[in-house]
Amino acid sequence: MDQLFEISNRLIQNVSVAFKRGLYTEINWNNRLIEIKGSRGVGKTTLMLQKAKELQQSGNNVLYFSADLPFFYKNNLFDIADKFQKYEGEILFIDEVHKYPQKQKQNDWAQEIKNIYDAIPDLKLVYSGSSILQLYQSTGDLSRRKTSYLLNGLSLREYLIYNHKGEFRKFSFPIILENHVEIASEICKQVKILPQFQTYLINGYYPFYNESPESFSQRLGDIINVIIDTDIPYVSEITQETAHKIKQLLAAVSSTVPYTPNLSNTASELYIADQRTLIGYLNYLEKAELITTLGSRAVGNKILNKPAKIYLNNTNLMHAIDKQLVSLGTIRETFFLNQVRYVLPVKYPKTADFYVDNKYLVEVGGKNKGKAQLNDIEYSFVAKDDIETGYANVIPLWMFGFLY
Repeated sequence: MDQLFEISNRLIQNVSVAFKRGLYTEINWNNRLIEIKGSRGVGKTTLMLQKAKELQQSGNNVLYFSADLPFFYKNNLFDIADKFQKYEGEILFIDEVHKYPQKQKQNDWAQEIKNIYDAIPDLKLVYSGSSILQLYQSTGDLSRRKTSYLLNGLSLREYLIYNHKGEFRKFSFPIILENHVEIASEICKQVKILPQFQTYLINGYYPFYNESPESFSQRLGDIINVIIDTDIPYVSEITQETAHKIKQLLAAVSSTVPYTPNLSNTASELYIADQRTLIGYLNYLEKAELITTLGSRAVGNKILNKPAKIYLNNTNLMHAIDKQLVSLGTIRETFFLNQVRYVLPVKYPKTADFYVDNKYLVEVGGKNKGKAQLNDIEYSFVAKDDIETGYANVIPLWMFGFLY
């Protein structure tokens, strides 16, 4: 226990609070059980440590640890929580909860957290895990107890703040559509937005870029491998051969994004047994936030119907996987989809690139993009790249990076 406190205090003291993610202020920290999900590298650990530091400085007794520490090879979560509370512990932060070594078949991490929640009502818990926790079939049902939050990568707005380019407000999707000329003019007075936007598309989504810019692409590649080789197997019990198939599938998707899947051909080319298995693999990749499917709907809890289009999750992934295959048109569409689908549902329509919130049609393109196909269609807009400000229903593409 002393070892946990030493590690906790060291990490809490060293974390910087100079920049905080937008989600930080949106979380209701008064809830007894908080789940923070997100892909590797988006900043879940930093967010938790920042809150732990704030609480500690306010006089609260807090403890932070990662569930994959060797300490937990023998020790269990419930005993630590029980002892912590008996010594006036108030808030427990558990990182990488899905990496917790299960001690008994009927007693996984979710069951232990459920037991803590039910047996120690004076203790608050905050835990983080990969976005693939959605795939995990736990023995303990936390759905009625937890409040869950998803942390996306940096928005363009957060990227600018993080890199000291100014302070910028976020705007709702409808407000951007209605007032984009005025908003864009104000932002452009503070920063040369177009070069910043281009840099963001290459390396701005993951906050760890600033730690070591020269090794960013390699580190991002390593993250992809860890997600497929380690994270997904932790929650789905897939074999090493299946992990290899999933990597092959990701390579096939990334070579032609936006990928319009022919399930029969793809399954045959990758020697995947059937379409259902293939769709299951796509589901793994989507839950791990490596891809985004468009025009699909869930069937049950896990399996997807055939998607209309498949994109890589964000533009940084596109550059990291293969710079030679990066298409400017796809970069634009991927940026729009990544930023907007975090706050609103997005579907694939027949008459434009995206259908947002079951109301807005949006076509995405360069500054010479026409809008003839959207003429006379209500609630239709063109998101154009390479322009600082727009007019009427023509909106600068970069503005959709100010949604969160």
